[in-house]
Amino acid sequence: MALVIAGLSGAGVVALSVEEHLPQYAATVDEVQDTKEQENEYFAKLQTEAAALAREQGIELKTDTVIGHAAQSIVRYAKKHAFDLIAIGHSGHSGVWGVLLGSTTARVVDQAHCDVLVVR
Repeated sequence: MALVIAGLSGAGVVALSVEEHLPQYAATVDEVQDTKEQENEYFAKLQTEAAALAREQGIELKTDTVIGHAAQSIVRYAKKHAFDLIAIGHSGHSGVWGVLLGSTTARVVDQAHCDVLVVR
């Protein structure tokens, strides 16, 4: 959806990945490094796929990865780079976990300085 809007408006698009689940109390340094490498590989694959989709539509896609709490990182990044719109998927925890933890999407919608498009 972000690519469709960018195609219509000529806006730029950034695909942001947030590394959120690195072990905080790892048994070894190697455990932290292994987890970080797995996340880097996962995000690199997603970003490559997103860039290919963007190229097919003639849109330049920038990618970036940050470390931190997902919702806070997205909101902070969007504000720092003066984004006009955040496009985010509607997914995550459901049921009791969603009520207790809240969702990244809900937190971004609540905290963002700009418009947020929630895509199903």
